[in-house]
Amino acid sequence: MTIMQMIEKRNKAIEAARAFAAAHKNENNTLNDADYAEYEQMEKEIQDISREISRMQREDAMEQELNKPINTPLTSKPFKSEIGGIGRASEEYRKAMLGALRSNFADVSNVLREGSDADGGYLVPEEYDKRIIDVLNGENIMRTLGTKIKTSGDHKINVAATKPAASWIDEGEPLVWGDATFDQILLDAHKLHVAIKVTEELLYDNSFGLENYIITQFGKALANAEEDAFLNGNGRGKPTGIFAATGGGVIASSTTTLKGDDIINLVYALKRPYRKKAAFIMNDKILATVRTLKDSEGQYLWQQSFKDGEPERLAGYPVYTSEYAPTNMISFGDYSYYNIGDRGTRSFKKLTELFAGNDMVGFVAKERVDGKLVLPEAVQILKIGSTGKVTKP
Repeated sequence: MTIMQMIEKRNKAIEAARAFAAAHKNENNTLNDADYAEYEQMEKEIQDISREISRMQREDAMEQELNKPINTPLTSKPFKSEIGGIGRASEEYRKAMLGALRSNFADVSNVLREGSDADGGYLVPEEYDKRIIDVLNGENIMRTLGTKIKTSGDHKINVAATKPAASWIDEGEPLVWGDATFDQILLDAHKLHVAIKVTEELLYDNSFGLENYIITQFGKALANAEEDAFLNGNGRGKPTGIFAATGGGVIASSTTTLKGDDIINLVYALKRPYRKKAAFIMNDKILATVRTLKDSEGQYLWQQSFKDGEPERLAGYPVYTSEYAPTNMISFGDYSYYNIGDRGTRSFKKLTELFAGNDMVGFVAKERVDGKLVLPEAVQILKIGSTGKVTKP
């Protein structure tokens, strides 16, 4: 029996054990002594098969070493794999994915079965996934400022709607009871995808850095779409943004002509506890005006950053800019109260025959994500006019 046949046998044994446990649970959701003994025997059989698979893999590795040419020096020790990680985290899985991409998934290695996607395609290797997330964090300011949560299903967040108040009472007087009520915010899973086309010449050209190209292009495209939704999304088929009319931050004030006092009032419209980690978010087009604003004593509110990697400051608070932020709004708040829920893992899928007439191959990356501001009062917004134009005082 081959290694793959043994793996298939183990998979069937695992499924049989799961089905047995599910079918024999009693009213207490447990197994009786006889059923538990039988289930343990099934577990032992699975362990025996796994042990035999490991032995066969070691034997195969030794055979490969022995079959190498005599004049080729050994670079690894027998029985010891130099490949780190298991499953989607292994180097073997990453190389198999790259090979599948280059062959338009015509040559799919058995190792990719570990990452089969239920909707078709394959889950990206964990190394790819981490590097894509690095791109998302680098390109997406909301992933840097918000709170990221991994979810496997609908994620409910309890938020205090009303809080009990303390009361003074005289000695012997009855207690005054208050009510504490809670709202629930649900993080859903909205599907986001990006598709790219690659010419067959580049696909099969080993000198072309296909891996880095796909990771970079997918990462930037996903990051841009996410940031737009995290800032402006209306919650219908996409996340709810902090600038959304419903579910976004609180409109603290509005002005026709942006002045220094407007920025100061915006800062103090935010409650003191939120100001500890607060920052501004605005569109680049507003900066030209913001950098000229002064306080009542004629001092510029803008403070240049003197350290690499540190954001510049306005009225003493960090400033982050985004091309997706509205041109007629400035937000100020603690964005850790914006929760980003990542559902599952990202996956690749091929587009069969769609671009065959152009000698091109299409690939799709997809993810499911949601985002919501769980405490609207944690973000205050200054609205500038009604046309989106910013004028100097």
